[in-house]
Amino acid sequence: MKAISYSAYGPADVLEYGERPDPRVGPDSVLVKVRAAAVNPVDWKAREGFLQSGLEAVFPVIPGWDVSGVVVQPGVAVDEFAVGDEVIGYVREDFLSRGTFAEYVAAPVRTLARKPLRLSFEEAAGLPLAGLTAYQVLHRTLKIREGDTVLVHAAAGGVGSIAVQIARHEGCRVIGTASERNHAYVRGLGGEPVAYGDGLADRLRELAPDGFDAAFDTVGGEALRVSADTLAEGGRLASIADSEVFSYGGRYAFVRPDATDLAHLAELAEQGIVTVHVDRVFPLERAAEAYRLNQEGRTRGKIVVTVDWDA
Repeated sequence: MKAISYSAYGPADVLEYGERPDPRVGPDSVLVKVRAAAVNPVDWKAREGFLQSGLEAVFPVIPGWDVSGVVVQPGVAVDEFAVGDEVIGYVREDFLSRGTFAEYVAAPVRTLARKPLRLSFEEAAGLPLAGLTAYQVLHRTLKIREGDTVLVHAAAGGVGSIAVQIARHEGCRVIGTASERNHAYVRGLGGEPVAYGDGLADRLRELAPDGFDAAFDTVGGEALRVSADTLAEGGRLASIADSEVFSYGGRYAFVRPDATDLAHLAELAEQGIVTVHVDRVFPLERAAEAYRLNQEGRTRGKIVVTVDWDA
């Protein structure tokens, strides 16, 4: 099969497009014919070696955890999916090697859910990792409740945009940091946008003088410090970007595959409650360009790589 892979840690230049062995399907997995795979910041962090302490790389590594596609072969113990089923998945194992930037991926059923019919394959590929991150942090870590005032950083990004939609659906008031060009987009999601930069804490206090009941940091650094400074008494703080969150009494979160959570997200998407904005689409052979663009950190929504099966 054709795939993107790398044989050493490094920048996007280490990514190569070429032939890799077809994946083997275990008893609890299905073989998915990949239609689209989304790029996430964690992908380039893993490629550059920042996750070595928790995720060993077995080279050569096919990157990517997000996928949408079609089941072409169920494992012998699988009765959840059949040939022809359209699925989405956050296909992460506890090591780096067998990712989704390929024509096929063998995906454990614990990582999959049925694809929402109203989403295209490109949109659906952007839902699993970002959606699960937003859902799990909001519900399990921050434990948001109806009536909470919630701060979401990078509210126009992949995780942030879904977090805004979920929190609004749960009856929260949501204030989200974003660049000026994305303010209309954040408003369209139901959030109240506020600009980054100097004076952010003061602007947040003007909007929420009583402080935030929950703050979701997706950026780290100054954003984390401002989040801690603007919490209400008893407010909850979580970060997916900066372990310094512990020093502020908050919690660090790392998303995990969960078929039940993913199915719930798919249902929210099917109902139109959660949408996925696709910023750019690249063919598989140009995945390195997609990674470079994602690493710039200015994306609205998701960057997606597609596999062309019609050529």
